Amino acid sequence: MSAYQDTLSKHRRLTILKFLSDSPEYTSNASILVDVCNSYGVATTRDQVMGELDWLSEQGLASVTDNGLFRIATATSRGVEVAEGKARQSGVQRPRPGP
Repeated sequence: MSAYQDTLSKHRRLTILKFLSDSPEYTSNASILVDVCNSYGVATTRDQVMGELDWLSEQGLASVTDNGLFRIATATSRGVEVAEGKARQSGVQRPRPGP
């Protein structure tokens, strides 16, 4: 993976975690997460979001449920801490301080 692609992945993961941490019940589906990433300027495909959700799940930052046609992601307590900058996780961009 190139340094640029690695940087995009870190930002994509943070964007997903921040959105989940602000969502009702800390949950969203993959289709919405694609739109969210793209709206924040992190160019993203559905396949990339699926890969990032798998990675976040492996790291214990989110749980992922596959319902056949769509995937549901839910942030874990640790995922919310990383999104808020209270904890650090290698592979996830650290958020800037402040609101």
